[in-house]
Amino acid sequence: MNVLVNPKKNFEYEVPVVIVGGGACGLCAALAAKESGVNVLVLEQDPTPLGTTAMSTGLIPGAGTRLQSAAGIEDSAELFTADIMKKTRNQTDAKIALQLAKESAKTIEWLIDNHNIPLSLVDSFLYPGHSVMRMHGSPNRTGSELMGTLCNAAEKAGVDILTNALVTDLLSDDENRVLGAKIQRPDGKTEEIGCKSLVLACCGFAGNNEMIEQFIPEIVEAEFFGHPGNKGDAIKWGEMLGAAVADISSYQGHGGLAVGHGVPILWPMIMEGAFQVNQLGKRFSDESLGYSEQAVEVLKQPDHIAWNIYDQKLHALMMEFEDYNNAMDAKAIRKAANIDELAEITGIDTRSLSTTIAEVEKLAKGIEKDSFGRSFEGKPPLKPPYYTVKVTGALFHTQGGLVVDKNARVLTEKGNPLPNLFAGGGAARGISGPSNWGYIAGNGLLTATTFGRLAGSTAAAMVTQAKK
Repeated sequence: MNVLVNPKKNFEYEVPVVIVGGGACGLCAALAAKESGVNVLVLEQDPTPLGTTAMSTGLIPGAGTRLQSAAGIEDSAELFTADIMKKTRNQTDAKIALQLAKESAKTIEWLIDNHNIPLSLVDSFLYPGHSVMRMHGSPNRTGSELMGTLCNAAEKAGVDILTNALVTDLLSDDENRVLGAKIQRPDGKTEEIGCKSLVLACCGFAGNNEMIEQFIPEIVEAEFFGHPGNKGDAIKWGEMLGAAVADISSYQGHGGLAVGHGVPILWPMIMEGAFQVNQLGKRFSDESLGYSEQAVEVLKQPDHIAWNIYDQKLHALMMEFEDYNNAMDAKAIRKAANIDELAEITGIDTRSLSTTIAEVEKLAKGIEKDSFGRSFEGKPPLKPPYYTVKVTGALFHTQGGLVVDKNARVLTEKGNPLPNLFAGGGAARGISGPSNWGYIAGNGLLTATTFGRLAGSTAAAMVTQAKK
């Protein structure tokens, strides 16, 4: 993966805006550019546009949407920004956080109104880190469903998507202006496509073991649950063009990937009263801080595993999510009539398990305070029958990347925009701070959809202005 400098390069084929990557970021960028009256081409290495988005829950946070208003929820960009800054311990760019928060509602309503994306408000529970309910998702709450609707929207809008097109190199002049992209087809043949603006929407480097070992060694033993094509190409190309990179050690982990099944067990159950124990039957952290930071905590436990402990009420809550139903179909979810059966299923000592369940019951009743600082206030004690699932820590995607401005233009170390390069999603520096603890639910798709929309519209405007 290189940047080939050739100022006098002529292309047989040229498109005003080229987008590398056909996930949510790339398709949102393409839709926005097309709306602006500019032709666009999405280059996707896979046979079908899926990306990291298809492996997610597909939930996008939006502050101040009409869906929130209809549900009686008061929210604002300022409140959302405050939540982001609190979660990141004030270690992210406050201006970018505010920009994304301000634009988030526009993105949600733009997807619904302009492109018929069937988003609704998730109002059955509150995700960790958010002050109010602001997550929006498609009916089955899956990323694959979201990608399907985005692909339909792109087809309806006349967006050209070239699949099976692996971008191997970018071409530029000697002033770091991108002139085009070189692609390789499955049969080994190569093509070169010129452009006036280029958007990097090809995510981060979670699928690159060498980069993970170099920049995020704490998560190297995690199971990778992301797109294998996330090799860090955007970061490499950006650096070759003089771009700044920040928060390279930031990532989204997950402390609940069903062992042996590759299905994420989502966090609503935890937020509503479930907890995790290790093989010794002991809790080991405040699980409610967030699923991202919990990945490392689970990996510290014997055999890198934990057991989610919950009951019938929480089991019913989780049925809203297709991922959970998939886990049930895979027989990852186990039911126990009582503690003795639960101990038999998990292989945990009955006395130890009974003690922990009793301790959590006291926490829920307010009799004692949690040594880890978690509050179970308002959560009813668990009642038999019990449910459990064996989980491990996972790495979903990285959050550090190319530094961008409020319109997703890639910046140099001195803070100046590169001539015509844009980035969003995992390719860009997100708003999760420098580590795993700063990730707030939905950060990935917030930067993918909103930076994608902004990148597409700004890249199109740049092309249009250049014609005048």
